[in-house]
Amino acid sequence: MILVTGGAGYIGSHTVKELLKARYEVVVVDDLSSGHREFVLTPHFVRTDIRDRQALTEVFQKFPITAVTHFAALTSVPESVAEPARYYEVNLWGTFNLLEVMRAFGVKLFVFSSSAAVYGDPEKIPIPEDHPTRPKSPYGRTKLMVEEILADYAKAYDFRYVSLRYFNAAGSDPDGEIGEWHEPERHLIPIVLEVAAGKRPYLEIYGTDYETPDGTGIRDYIHVSDLASAHVLALQYLERGGKSEVFNLGIGRGYSVREVVVICQRVTGREIPVREAPRRPGDPAVLVADPSKAMRELGWKPRFTELAPIVETAWTWLQKRQNLR
Repeated sequence: MILVTGGAGYIGSHTVKELLKARYEVVVVDDLSSGHREFVLTPHFVRTDIRDRQALTEVFQKFPITAVTHFAALTSVPESVAEPARYYEVNLWGTFNLLEVMRAFGVKLFVFSSSAAVYGDPEKIPIPEDHPTRPKSPYGRTKLMVEEILADYAKAYDFRYVSLRYFNAAGSDPDGEIGEWHEPERHLIPIVLEVAAGKRPYLEIYGTDYETPDGTGIRDYIHVSDLASAHVLALQYLERGGKSEVFNLGIGRGYSVREVVVICQRVTGREIPVREAPRRPGDPAVLVADPSKAMRELGWKPRFTELAPIVETAWTWLQKRQNLR
């Protein structure tokens, strides 16, 4: 049985769906602070906080867990700058609790939800896994610190892990069963679509003076279902005896904020007013992945390689959730 922490959240719930498709049994642990109970697609669910070691111990006592995929974390770069203590407590202390309970129960396989935020300002584009890691935010530092903890555990204990460094997750389940739903929403594409839907008056573009072709930040957007499939492949890689590794996940192509707006206007057929605002702290100008290692070693191949189809799944989900048709 696979334990998925944060399995009621955006990426976690999509990964649970892919694990179930691959015929794994899954138990979800989530405190529902940002996830949604209706996104838990397995009958095995425990509502608890990963900082509660006794509660985690009881989960491992109850279920025959053989591996863990770990999503439970705080994830906002600007919030981490304003509230770093919360990020270190949840993302570091919570993960340490989880690892110690795994060790107590002899569970040795771990798939970690990391982030491109570990890189900071890139020296070259696209970014390979051996690029220097200089995170610009407490959020990015917590992800890098966990990776360092995992490397130490792998050296000292009978333990193997895969760390998946995501670029920008986007889109929603093509089946429409689950989707992106944050409160408040912080991700660019759903915010742009909420403007298109009339739920927001305009989009704020944070930073128009970056050294990019149109002055706005550039990001590599990867469909959430492609992210989820990579977690299944990473788990199977570990089950086959694969060594501890780090992999980038992205499509290898970047889109600027202004390009995202144009594509969203095209998909929705609606105008999207924008206002320019200052840069946010912690945001690099460009983040684009070199995903070739994951393709080569995990056999991963994203289904969605262009932004417009990703936006289409997000728009379909938003219409379903808010009855906007």
